[in-house]
This record gives sequence, structure tokens and C-alpha cells, in this order.
Amino acid sequence: MVLIRDVVQQAMTIGYLTIESENLLRRMLTTTTYELEDLNAFMTLQLAAMSGLVKQESRELREYQYCAEVVSDPANY
Repeated sequence: MVLIRDVVQQAMTIGYLTIESENLLRRMLTTTTYELEDLNAFMTLQLAAMSGLVKQESRELREYQYCAEVVSDPANY
């Protein structure tokens, strides 16, 4: 069984949170029982993402899509 802390450790090690891992964390946080250590690991990941130590694929894709929209029709921005 994969634990929240395992997913967090992988993201912290590589400095990147994939969309797949983000969705997995979301499912685990809402559908499984987890220990305090898992919650603490998740909070650590949130802080790392907010400070830029861990990049989020989902945010990078949103930024890319926004930039592509601006380039394709700058009059709207």
C-alpha cells in the first residue's frame, strides 16, 4: 500500500509533483485513513510547493496555457 508520506518523499526528492501524484494524494486524503506522520508530510509538501522548492506540473501547465492564450490574442489581456 502506498502511503501519503511515500508520495511526498518522492516529490521532495525530485523537486517535482506530477499531476498523477497530485491526484493520488487528493484521493488518499479524502478516501483513506492516514496517520499523523502522513498529514505532517503533506503539510511539508505544501510549504515546499509554496516556497518553490517543489514544482507542480499542474501549475506549470496552467501557466503555459495562459501564456499561449496571451500570445495568440494579446488584445484580450
